[in-house]
Amino acid sequence: MKKIIITAAALLLPAAAFAHTGHGTSSFSAGIAHPFMGLDHLLAMLAVGLWSARQVGAARWTTPVTFVAMMAVGAIIGVSNSLAITEFMIIASVVAFGAMIAFKVSSSAVIAGAVAGTFALFHGLAHGAEMPMMSTLFTYGAGFILATALLHAIGFGLAMLGHNKAADVSRRIAGAGIAVAGLAMGVA
Repeated sequence: MKKIIITAAALLLPAAAFAHTGHGTSSFSAGIAHPFMGLDHLLAMLAVGLWSARQVGAARWTTPVTFVAMMAVGAIIGVSNSLAITEFMIIASVVAFGAMIAFKVSSSAVIAGAVAGTFALFHGLAHGAEMPMMSTLFTYGAGFILATALLHAIGFGLAMLGHNKAADVSRRIAGAGIAVAGLAMGVA
């Protein structure tokens, strides 16, 4: 329980919210680093995994799969186009996924996939727009897709720890911490 409280407290600390380019010397390593270097991306990816694990049926796997697929679509678009609301939607995704975990929101595979896919499109737009010069979308994209899937899996695994009331409360507190961290990033 101490670890969970410490982790939740750490999520509330102010930090740089936005991901930046130039994380590595190779296109692939830059892609892998990108989701880890921005707190907004990191929290959203972990939250997708946490939320997915608490879903039932097909929503458990369609949520992260749809997220990754739509993020790739967004990256392709983001290489040449950007939207003014991209960063707002990324922050909104952190708040929304955190709140859905905190309030134990579950939904059908279609709705969960639509929610995840909508937010993923904006994460992808940011990844594509922030692709380092001299990178290829294929190798950079492979890196951030791999990192995203890894963060989803970590979140999923954490959510699967314990099947009692204390574990459920811990997951809900983590979700609330993620949502509050998202709100803090939004006002920062």
